[in-house]
Parts: sequence; C-alpha cells; structure tokens
Amino acid sequence: MPPTKRQIFWRRRIAVFGGLALALAAGFYLPLNLLAPLHSVAAQVRPYTAPVTAAAALSFPGYGAVGVGAVDYPGVLASSGTADPLPIASITKVITALTVLDAKPLALGEPGPSITFSAADVQFREEQIAQNGVVGPVEPGQKISQRNILDVMLMISANNYADSVAVWAFGSQPAFVAAASGWLGKHGLSHTTVTDPIGISPTNTSSVADLIELAKLAIANPVVAQIVSTTTLDVPDIGTVTNSNELLGVDGVDGIKTGTLDESGACLLFSAKKTVGDTVVVIVGVALGGPDHPTVAADMHALLDQVTAGFHQVALVQAGDTFADYDTPWGDAATAVAAQAASVLTWSSTPISVAVRPDAVRLTTDGSAAGMLVFTAGTQTVSVPLKISGKIADPGPWWRLTHPGRL
Repeated sequence: MPPTKRQIFWRRRIAVFGGLALALAAGFYLPLNLLAPLHSVAAQVRPYTAPVTAAAALSFPGYGAVGVGAVDYPGVLASSGTADPLPIASITKVITALTVLDAKPLALGEPGPSITFSAADVQFREEQIAQNGVVGPVEPGQKISQRNILDVMLMISANNYADSVAVWAFGSQPAFVAAASGWLGKHGLSHTTVTDPIGISPTNTSSVADLIELAKLAIANPVVAQIVSTTTLDVPDIGTVTNSNELLGVDGVDGIKTGTLDESGACLLFSAKKTVGDTVVVIVGVALGGPDHPTVAADMHALLDQVTAGFHQVALVQAGDTFADYDTPWGDAATAVAAQAASVLTWSSTPISVAVRPDAVRLTTDGSAAGMLVFTAGTQTVSVPLKISGKIADPGPWWRLTHPGRL
C-alpha cells in the first residue's frame, strides 16, 4: 500500500529536520573538538639523590680560643676553646683603622690629609717605650699622611701612631672610644669592647665569633686589605717598614694582624686565599692566647690545610640530566632535562637538596623552557633552568574527534 500524503509529508519533514540537526551538530562538534585547546600535561618528577660530602676533620690547638670562617659563609665554620670575650691586644688596631676610615674615608692610592705630630705625640711615644710598646718615629712638627700613619700602625703595630690617628680623627681618646663603640654596634659586634685605640689594655676584648666577622670586614675594606697584605713598604721620612705578621705571604696568607700582651698571649687574626676546584675561597681565622707567635703560626698553617680540605667543589648536575617525564594521552612523550651543568662549593658535610619545579606543558618543541631546578646547600642556592628534550605535538583530527572527553 503506497504511503499516504500525510505520511509522505512527515517523512519529508523528518528528513529535512534530521539533516538540519545533523548539519548543526557537525557544525558545532567538529570545530569544538578540532579547535579545542588541549589539557596541560603535568610532569612526573624523578627521584633525586643528593651528593653527600665528608665532614671536615680539624685538629685545634689546646690554648685560648681558635676559630675559622670564610667570606660568603655566615658565622663561624668551626672553633675551639671559650666563646667568651678574651683580651685581643693589638688586633684592636684593626678596629681603630676601620673606625677612623669610617669617619675619614680614603680611596686606594689616596694619601689623605697630613697629620702633624705635636709635643703630646712625642710624650706619648716616650711613655710607650717605657712600657716596651712598639713605636714609630716622631718629632715635633713632623708631618705624615693619613695613609702612611695607617700603614705603619698596621704593619709594625706602632702604638703611638694608633693613638695619634685616633686623636686626630676624633679629638681625644675618649671620643675615639665612643666612636669605636658606635662602629662596633653598627656592625653587630656586640661581644667586643674597646677601651683604647692601641690594645695595650687587657680590657680590649672580643669573642671568636666577633673576630671572625671583624676579619671579613677588614678584608672587605680596600685600604685595610691592601695594607695588611703588604710585606714591606718604603714610607717617606721614615724608611722601610716590615710587616710583623709571620704568616704573611706563605700558603696564601694575605693578612691581617698580630697582637701580644701578657694577659692575651700571642694573638693572630688572619686571612688566606685558597683554591678548591675552580673556586677561590677566602678563609679567615683567629687565635687568642697562644704561647708564642712561632707556635701560633705553625698551628695556623696546619689548621689552614685542614680547613681547605674541608671544602668541597660538588657537581650538582650535568647538562642533559633528566629530572621529570611528560606522557600524553595520545602517546607523545618528552622529558625535562637540565639546561646546563652546575656545581657549588660547600663546607664540610653541609646537606644538599633540590626543589624540582617543572612546568605543566601542552605543545612543546625540543629545547623549549620547562621550569627550574633550585639546589640548596646551607645558605647557598643554585638555580638551573629545565628544558624539554623531545617534542609534544598536536594529536591530530582523528584522535581529537574520537576522544572528545580528553580534550
């Protein structure tokens, strides 16, 4: 039986509207899936085994107090003996020089103003000679530059020159003491006391921790650093002066100051440049209460070798080392690798860790950025960029159309 007109009408309507519906669905479905952005792909971080370094083996002498530190390494690396303040003798003159230069700064190569010696300077020199103190030559009316008076004061430890430059800069010894106290406070040296600019009094005291910081401040000052590293110097109207530091110029030692007093024994504040791997490390140290300077010098030589051996140039990563993986639902894969090699200089058994921070990615090319590695060794951090090794390409139309729920 042929279809009725009514049936034909409805069949035609269904065909028309069905085709329209199919066309509309295709018009939305195809672009929606073919052009839809892909979900980002999270990285799977691989385990990392941090390098482990050996603890430093140090043998400290049994006298007084001894400590070592290093520039760019906070605080004291290792110490022995008391942590309490002890007499520091002529190490005081380092504080005197830094306090004077804080008030009357000099540039390298600059002589500074002339200081004229008076009858009071001559009298003070005679008093120091009577106390077996080290002195430099003085005559009434004699002129010497600020730089040269600091040279002689620090190199041969001339007591009278320390007094003269302090009084010249601040007007009197009490005024200098007040200025030195302010300078110490400004630099956080709260366990150091200065009662004169010379160190002749046992009431000039400091702790190992403060003296390690003082050593770092001294070699950070270009003028002081240059003076204390000078072995001999020709000073106009005075002659050749020779540095009294027996360690100077040997085994990398380039400063800083000796001191001797009945109450303090033999004292030494020192610095030395040592090469570990491809890095130069500046080691500083102090010895207080030694029996004599030859003994202290020999002990500090041995200690310097041990401290140097306690530093380690540690390889953290090589370029191309893999730290994370990317796997896509459509079968592409890539890795996040270190973009460059990196190392760090560590002290003793300082623990090392890494934070792996890979980026989530969509489409990538080989070598594109992929996040960051942040290594931590004590207070040091080393950042290394990650990059993509491999490629994540678009999955293509067929996968997109057959996996609409995974876009």
